[in-house]
Amino acid sequence: MGNRDMSLNPEESRVCTLIWDGSVLKLLDQRRLPFEEVYVDCRSAASVAKAIREMVVRGAPAIGVAAGYGVALAALELHGEDKQNFVEHINNSIKLLSGARPTAVNLFWALGRMKKVLENTVDMDIGKVRDRLIEEAVKIEKQDLKINHKIGQNGKKIFTKIKAKIRILTHCNAGALATSGYGTALAVIRSLNAEGKIENVIVGETRPFLQGARLTAWELHQDRIPFFIISDNMAGFFMSRGEVDAVLVGADRIASNGDTANKIGTLSLSILAKYFKIPFYVAAPISTVDIKMESGDNIPIEHRNEREVREVLGKIIIPEFMAVKNPAFDVTPANNITAIITEKELIYPPYKQNISRIFKSRK
Repeated sequence: MGNRDMSLNPEESRVCTLIWDGSVLKLLDQRRLPFEEVYVDCRSAASVAKAIREMVVRGAPAIGVAAGYGVALAALELHGEDKQNFVEHINNSIKLLSGARPTAVNLFWALGRMKKVLENTVDMDIGKVRDRLIEEAVKIEKQDLKINHKIGQNGKKIFTKIKAKIRILTHCNAGALATSGYGTALAVIRSLNAEGKIENVIVGETRPFLQGARLTAWELHQDRIPFFIISDNMAGFFMSRGEVDAVLVGADRIASNGDTANKIGTLSLSILAKYFKIPFYVAAPISTVDIKMESGDNIPIEHRNEREVREVLGKIIIPEFMAVKNPAFDVTPANNITAIITEKELIYPPYKQNISRIFKSRK
């Protein structure tokens, strides 16, 4: 990773989130950025599940891609000719991976695709089933990258009539590190920057895990996109001074009515943006939409270890005798969202009607 090709197309990212070499999944350890660029080798479904759970890899699309490769690794783990034992092992691995994190729907979407492959190859021998599972995992990664580029192109359309350079505030990390490459929210920013339209990206640090300060800022630095970091409680200050043209975030799950779960703190930003009449955009692939979920009230919210709040980069800042809670996500109501940027189209209110139309057209 130290020797990047700096002659890449300006719309490409120099960030490499994961590498599949046919038998090992290498994941860039996002817990150690921005100070170290280290890859973790995953050689089994269990090691991928652990990497997802412990946030070596994070971001809804990246979790989905990693989970797909986790199933592929499960297929490589088991040798022998017992088909029943093989199928049971794959199904157990899918169950293990599905329990890694509860909020990001892309995890279940990708595992659903892998399970469907398994079900459709019931008459094939183990070797062919194994090949099909690996092929599907590779396909999920390639499709995700293609989707990300399309999100970037669609999101860019929102700002085509604006002649001045744009100041965008973003939260958490919805970039190449959260996907197979290029990003969702950062895909839009990368596409705009390629045309010289970004004045600044304002990066909220995103406590408690600091995905903004550690990851988004690192990505922007790698790709030479202008930015500066703020602590989360500074957002209202910059909005009130007219220094934010738009808020742009990713998503971990979108309900059929447009309610959106994203990293904790997104809800607060949407309320501030609405108060100051600043457009608030969500960028995410269609796979992030949970069409069966009627509203954000039913989205499961992951509560993580309180240690993440008590410590910052290994330094204890809150003593054990003080109570702590650590919800990882919150839900932004649809009426706070100006538009949802997907690879299919820009979705505007009424969300329930327009999201339903997209899903009907896919059948």
